[in-house]
Amino acid sequence: MPSAQVRDALRIYRAALKAADPEHAIRKHLRFENGVMVVGRKRFRISEWQRIYVIGAGKASAAMAKAVEGVLGRRITGGLVNVPDGDWPKLRSVELHPCSHPLPDKRGEQGARRMLAMAEAAGENDLLICLISGGASALLPAPAFGMTLAGKRKITEVLLRGGASIHEVNVVRKHISAIKGGQLAAAAFPATILTMILSDVVGDDPAVIGSGPTVADPSTRRDAMRILRKYGIPPGGAGLQETPKPGDPRLARSHFEIVGSNREAIRAAAAQAQALSYRTLVLSATVEGEAREVAREHAVIARRILTQGKPIRPPACLLAGGETTVTVLGKGKGGRNQEYALAAALALEKAGLVTILSAGTDGVDGPTDAAGAVADSETAARAAALGLDARAYLANNDTYRFFERMNSLIKTGPTGTNVMDIHLLLIA
Repeated sequence: MPSAQVRDALRIYRAALKAADPEHAIRKHLRFENGVMVVGRKRFRISEWQRIYVIGAGKASAAMAKAVEGVLGRRITGGLVNVPDGDWPKLRSVELHPCSHPLPDKRGEQGARRMLAMAEAAGENDLLICLISGGASALLPAPAFGMTLAGKRKITEVLLRGGASIHEVNVVRKHISAIKGGQLAAAAFPATILTMILSDVVGDDPAVIGSGPTVADPSTRRDAMRILRKYGIPPGGAGLQETPKPGDPRLARSHFEIVGSNREAIRAAAAQAQALSYRTLVLSATVEGEAREVAREHAVIARRILTQGKPIRPPACLLAGGETTVTVLGKGKGGRNQEYALAAALALEKAGLVTILSAGTDGVDGPTDAAGAVADSETAARAAALGLDARAYLANNDTYRFFERMNSLIKTGPTGTNVMDIHLLLIA
């Protein structure tokens, strides 16, 4: 694999990660000046609040909480944020509460119940700053009446293995939860809630991100039942409840601000690619669908660039972002980014020199310790020379072991952020 193009691909990916840095995102949107807290275009006079609490959850929520403390300092009364297991720094006012991710555990439920209690105790002159980022749904498990945590875990596992989109998973999560789908904001009324969101979903819909604990829920109990039936899960009746809808007066004092998203990461990646002298085309920041199908579609565009010089001429960089899915039919180990990389490499065999990188911004791809993988149009041929059948590995959803043998995994460790995935193809 040409090392120069691999180096370029990694530099472009790192530029996207830098743009998704949660502390940078918070400080870009939150500031305090002359007794006024400014969040985007919203202005709040601090003297209006008797108490300020910080709550929330997500892979980036620890860094977000640190940034909020850096801006507001001792004005924060206290708080609690559910974070994935890890070695987190101790903050001054906000407790970081480690929990299991991606499957929820009892610690997550305890933290979520404590946040609900904090919201219920808040008064009209209190402000709750809620920090939500990717992973918040799993890190805020508070089962609805009639539903157990084990039952929630089982439903989530079946949906994920069945290839359900994040939108479908979150619709179900809202209706088997006591905190999601606007229920946290409803519990806090008449306190004011300001939610700062680092988006990890296509379209940046605040009702979907983290299952929208402080945002009105347009989905219904009937929608949740339809999704459960689609994936062969008996919907039953216990545990499925309705959520606050748009116009609910209990959500009148709930505000939100999107502080970071995949679009911003893709924009930074495009700027880096151009700085490296690649003609750059952003295909989409809203990619969804089966990983291998998306990879084949992108490969078609790369082939056209190679053969016709259209829609842009080489050297070219194709960029896309979003969140694909994988319908698991095999028994192997892998993730959607590794699946994309191998499928694209196979679709580009003998096409000409194309380098492929696909990786998650959170540093985790599926149930693996890799963020994704790097491949190229000669990957399958090099694998064959080593006695490896790339197509067989893909068919068995065993992309991790394939790229491990090819020494092509991208391992960053947890990045502390999450704005979905970055796909890029460099055409020489």
